[in-house]
Amino acid sequence: MIDTRRWITLGAVLLLGVLLYFLHGILSPFLVGILLAYLADPLVDRLERLGLSRTAGVAVVFTLFSLILLAMLLVLIPMLAKQLVRLYELAPQMLDWLQHTALPWVQAKLGLADGFWKFDKVKAAIGAHMGQTTDIVGVVLSQVTASGLALVGWLANLVLIPVVGFYLLRDWDLMMAKLRSLLPRQREPQVVELAGECHEVLGAFVRGQLLVMLALGVIYAGGLMLVGLELGLLIGLLAGLAAIVPYMGFIIGIGAAMIAGLFQFGGDIYPLLGIAAVFMVGQALEGMVLTPLLVGDRIGLHPVAVIFAILAGGELFGFTGVLLALPAAAVIMVLLRHAHDFYKKSDMYGEEIDPEL
Repeated sequence: MIDTRRWITLGAVLLLGVLLYFLHGILSPFLVGILLAYLADPLVDRLERLGLSRTAGVAVVFTLFSLILLAMLLVLIPMLAKQLVRLYELAPQMLDWLQHTALPWVQAKLGLADGFWKFDKVKAAIGAHMGQTTDIVGVVLSQVTASGLALVGWLANLVLIPVVGFYLLRDWDLMMAKLRSLLPRQREPQVVELAGECHEVLGAFVRGQLLVMLALGVIYAGGLMLVGLELGLLIGLLAGLAAIVPYMGFIIGIGAAMIAGLFQFGGDIYPLLGIAAVFMVGQALEGMVLTPLLVGDRIGLHPVAVIFAILAGGELFGFTGVLLALPAAAVIMVLLRHAHDFYKKSDMYGEEIDPEL
């Protein structure tokens, strides 16, 4: 009987995995909605303790999120668009620097033959498209027209996310209680304990690490803009996003900022020192204040595991997979930790070897 139940459980898990794989194209709004509901549930619970009903608390939280999103669209997006245009204008200068300074230096150090890089052809191909904004817009519009159904589907998914998130958040506590009531009575304490550990790790990452990334993005962008770097907002936000992998945000950010600073300030050393100071301060705050305060040491994901999880999530489920990769990896880490403890306590690990064999 026990073997039969195990086979049924294994078959159900495999069937669920197959369904998730084949239905991943329509799962994006539901997965993102679940993530939003999980993130916002503590806020709604706090509003409930203040005397609001569950529905009213959800409405307040969604209104707050909508105002933040609207502010980003009205303020942040135009600023980023201007900096992207500026980056587009700086592209020819960067190509000249690569052609006449960086690549010849590398070529001389490595002893490569003349014309090894064939950079003139690359520059000509890129330069042929510079300034052709009208043609680019025409191409984009033609692609949108040709992919009308795909665009409609994308917009439908975008509209579904807040709707799904609202209803999931409103009924979150009820759904959790029903799921707990369905657990086998003999296994309920173990499953609840395991779910509690997963919740702790997810809370440490999803809420903590995302807050760290947001704080670093604000610090880097604000500091670079104070220094006077034209692309400060763009580089700062990219560095904050890259901080999802330890030290990657610092490396990418300071490298891109230094290159942009060389093109903007030339040989002036003081702005470059200011750029370096911004990233040094950000790195110090991350290590001594932000990560210990917001995340702690409860995740324990190795940087290589972080990179693998992001790439695997993107390969399997696209952008949604990237968003959910690390939370899923954190839960898998908890399960593997328990599987490791179970293996160490099992007869398979501690079985005695017959000395006559």
